[in-house]
Amino acid sequence: MHEVKQCEDKNYKIYELRNPDTNSWVKVAPERGGMVIGFGIQGEELLFLNKETFYDANANVRGGIPILFPISGQLENGEYEWDGKVYKMRNHGVARTNPWEVISSNVDGEASITLSLQSNAETKKAYPFDFEVRFTYVLKDNSLTIMQEYTNKSASAMPIYAGFHPYFRTASNNLEYKTDAKTYLDYNDMDVQDVSRGLDLSGKKESLVLLDAETPQIAFTLPELKKLVKLEYGEEFKYVYLWTEQGQDFVCVEPWMAMTDELNRKEELSFVSPGETLKTYLTISVE
Repeated sequence: MHEVKQCEDKNYKIYELRNPDTNSWVKVAPERGGMVIGFGIQGEELLFLNKETFYDANANVRGGIPILFPISGQLENGEYEWDGKVYKMRNHGVARTNPWEVISSNVDGEASITLSLQSNAETKKAYPFDFEVRFTYVLKDNSLTIMQEYTNKSASAMPIYAGFHPYFRTASNNLEYKTDAKTYLDYNDMDVQDVSRGLDLSGKKESLVLLDAETPQIAFTLPELKKLVKLEYGEEFKYVYLWTEQGQDFVCVEPWMAMTDELNRKEELSFVSPGETLKTYLTISVE
């Protein structure tokens, strides 16, 4: 029997999706940017979470699965120009710094919860569009699926390049990845390299980004769990960023719709027409 229950936390309301039959769970913090803070399969937690950053409302959370919207990555000088006006926006956009609202939950054959983020006066200072973003987190069998709806409520086309920033718990910086990408860009020296050389993050301060995957998926084994983790996602997510912080026990495997600073380049933005909704998904499964 699947369950969705609210747990009292010292700072935030946490919603836990659980399947006791498989001893699996997903923990969601709507007030903390709508993010997942825990995902466990067969009694094993997959995600890293630095609780100090989670409880510090002014800090960027190091851990869980932060939501990147409307942009992924950084903007040069923290700003961009749109329709003749300059706007300032923090790294990875406005979704992760705003509270989300719980819309509904479901325990019929799965455990799921739907959250909503709507534009407001604060978001429009950084991103001058009216929008609603709805995420449905679904726990079923050995997988977490994040169903996404990005709705444009403005009168003009809305640019987005959304993404995710999952922190997977591991002490290894040199995972073996299953991907059909042939090349990657190393942001540490801005060289393009062959994936066949390996994707070792040891000693790397900046990210590696897979450039040319044809199949929208990537898989890797977490040595501590001896389990294969597989990410599958909509074709909108053209890139996967790989990143860690030296001395920390995590590796981030991040599907993005475009590369960093795209809101300034304006070469491969996704646009949502007025009144329309872009729908896509991300599934994280364990074998």
